[in-house]
Amino acid sequence: MAQDWTARSAGMLEASPDAIVGVDTEGHIVLVNTQTERLFGYARDELLGKPVEILVPDAGRLAHPHHRKAYLADPQARPMGAGMELAGRRRDGTEFPAEIALSAFQIGGDTSGGDSGGGDTLVVAAVRDMTAWKRAAAAQSQLAAIVRSSHDAIIGMTTRGEITSWNPGAERLYGYAAEDVLGRDAQLLVPPDQVTEEHAVLRHIADGERVQPYTTERVRRDGTRVLVSLTISPITDALGGIIGVASVSRDVSDRQRAEAKFHALLEAAPDAIVGVGADGRIVLVNAQTERLFGYPREELVGQRVELLIPEDRREVHPQHRNRYFADPKPRPMGAGSQLAARRKDGTEFPAEISLSALDTEEGLLVSASIRDVTDRLEAQAERERLKAQAERERVQSQLHQSQRLESLGQLAGGVAHDFNNLLGVILNCAAFLSEEVAAATWPDAETADSPTKDSATKDVQQIQRAAERAARLTHQLLAFARREVIRPQVVDLNEVVTEVHELLRRTLGEHVQLYMDLRDGLWPVLADRGQLEQVLVNLALNARDAMPRGGALLIDTRNLVADAELARAWAGAEECRRYVRLRVYDTGTGMSPETLERAFEPFYTTKPKDQGTGLGLATVYGIITQAGGTLRIESELGRGTTVLALLPATDEPLSQPNAAEEQAGVQPPTGQTILLVEDEPDLREITRRMLCRHGFEVIAVPDGTEALRTVQEGGHIDLLLTDVVMPHMLGKEVAQRVTALRPQTPVLFMSGYAQPVLASQGTLDPGVALVEKPFTEPQLLRMVYEALRAD
Repeated sequence: MAQDWTARSAGMLEASPDAIVGVDTEGHIVLVNTQTERLFGYARDELLGKPVEILVPDAGRLAHPHHRKAYLADPQARPMGAGMELAGRRRDGTEFPAEIALSAFQIGGDTSGGDSGGGDTLVVAAVRDMTAWKRAAAAQSQLAAIVRSSHDAIIGMTTRGEITSWNPGAERLYGYAAEDVLGRDAQLLVPPDQVTEEHAVLRHIADGERVQPYTTERVRRDGTRVLVSLTISPITDALGGIIGVASVSRDVSDRQRAEAKFHALLEAAPDAIVGVGADGRIVLVNAQTERLFGYPREELVGQRVELLIPEDRREVHPQHRNRYFADPKPRPMGAGSQLAARRKDGTEFPAEISLSALDTEEGLLVSASIRDVTDRLEAQAERERLKAQAERERVQSQLHQSQRLESLGQLAGGVAHDFNNLLGVILNCAAFLSEEVAAATWPDAETADSPTKDSATKDVQQIQRAAERAARLTHQLLAFARREVIRPQVVDLNEVVTEVHELLRRTLGEHVQLYMDLRDGLWPVLADRGQLEQVLVNLALNARDAMPRGGALLIDTRNLVADAELARAWAGAEECRRYVRLRVYDTGTGMSPETLERAFEPFYTTKPKDQGTGLGLATVYGIITQAGGTLRIESELGRGTTVLALLPATDEPLSQPNAAEEQAGVQPPTGQTILLVEDEPDLREITRRMLCRHGFEVIAVPDGTEALRTVQEGGHIDLLLTDVVMPHMLGKEVAQRVTALRPQTPVLFMSGYAQPVLASQGTLDPGVALVEKPFTEPQLLRMVYEALRAD
């Protein structure tokens, strides 16, 4: 019976998943099992009789006999995992983390049959390799950290919907602390009208079905709803059984709003917009595409874009398309040869097409904006026909006047460019001189040869005021010439008139009565708000001067849809187009036919000397035409004057007020290098001085050729500051070539005549930063700082 028990014990010892090591009171190994051999890499006969320290890491060998004796002094059973962090050492010298269980046994005499007295104590150690467990624990800890730090809301639930875990992301999104929701039904996050649907989702998960991510609403603690992207998946045990549900939700409200705005803008676009993939198939169209081509949306998406091209050009179009995809540079509207498009009914129409490319998750997408230019071409042909008809004297006269004003505008723009350079030198030299006067030591009394400090200061201020007045004059010239940089936004003309009402009343004085008749429901227009205010002020000033003995000024607004008669009467008006009409009527002296003929010419005035510049109506003309509108004057001597302006209405939503600008005091680190390109020597030197005074390193060159040589020779630059209009190479080309060599270099243009970097409507091209001449030192530095911060 004892033999059977011994055999069974030996079998259990060998079958143990842990390494079993028996050690006598002297620390010698007297017993090992098969797992010991596998774990430590020793054969059994290499271990028996050896000190047990052979299995202990080097760092613990010296102290181990002491620990062993202490245990033998009080040999209490020690379970697995109790005590300090332990480790084992294999035969090859590698070490591993271990857990060790200890127990002691009293044994009789030795196995050779000798008498050992009362017997010896045998310490048995069960050793377990904890490497895999520690790795799993580390992975579990890392996973827990990921869940804690995730910005998404991660929630654990039972299959019945009871919340079992709640990460900080869930607290931020839903407003509940973990202690407020653990153990509660997740239904508290679900809108009442979606509870049934959510229960169905949990049933699908519990049944082992896969649920695709979806977008839905959830309810925050404060009762507000939030749009979330939701992923729900099962939590399984080691055997694959479903024991719970994991929910990951992300707030997509901002994304949804952004997408809605994008789609709204896309649908409101006046041009047909078609998105085409690399395979030539249409993936996106807007409402104007349906109207223009006559196809419903579902008939176009998935079809090849050649469907919209005349049949005689379809064969060669794939080659053009492939070339564009190979080098997808933006192509503006109207660039290239005359194009045509084909409607569903087979009719063709002349078209202008702009192309741009966008990288998406599905690959490169090319957006084509298509505009039917039939009306424009017909109108152009009509205008050309009218030029040849002598009997249409009025129309011919309007055309001649428009051409004359355009020529004068080009001349004014050129003059303003050169004059602004001179004013820049004058203004900033005066500023330098003002500083020097303030810092200098002056005699107490003025003599013939020695002015006082106050008189010198007044002289400098006089120079500055004169230069500033000249700068305002050049801006009026540019406004007339339609070369002024504008910042259009969608505005309500009634709001503009209302906001400037008080200024107009003070401008007119008490002897002129101001009346306003602003029609409700006025359509919005796309224009520069500041320039519209300038239009109203200029017209009010003209009206005041025409009523020296008093009178009345009426401002009214109306919506108009241009019919054929109105289009004929107004040069530039288009039939069937919606307009907002602004009318300014005064009861003043009126104009003679000769004066009326030249009313829009710059510097033409009937006012006494020093009482007018002759730029008031010229500026109004430039502003209205640059906004896409048209202008006319009706006047008779003794019967007052009426100025009427038509501004195109827009379907775009009203612009919202801009967010507050960054604090002006924020400046980039000093010592940055600026490459300054300016062909005017004096202005180049003045600009260099202004920048150097504020810690910048400046490389000043006279033209684009020198700028490119500097960059090619490896000179370091943090900003390119270049004039726009220069001989040989315009600033825009300089910027393109410099940034081709140094793609990360920010560019700041400077000009008093910025037409080469302006879009067709006088707005800055996207991404273009411009400081307008003549600029002062603070204005230049602010724009430089902004350009460097934007990099």
